[in-house]
Amino acid sequence: MNDAGQLADGIRTVLREHARLAIDPDGLDDQADLYQAGLTSHASVNLMLALEDRFEIEFPERMLRRGAFSSIAAIRSAIEELTGVDA
Repeated sequence: MNDAGQLADGIRTVLREHARLAIDPDGLDDQADLYQAGLTSHASVNLMLALEDRFEIEFPERMLRRGAFSSIAAIRSAIEELTGVDA
């Protein structure tokens, strides 16, 4: 992923496939609260595993908190930090 748009699109794809949201992720603002959109704690684990697979990363224990998965922007920030890519 070489820019913020591509990264956000990849995140939205993973959300669509694994997060079981009540709302289509394509209609969500990057800052929208994913938990308010229907993300559960169980689905967040599935989401984390799918993100790790898609982006070939591993979330460290310090990132395993609700805030890291609370929005597309938060997820993008975590992925950028883990990959060293500043989109």
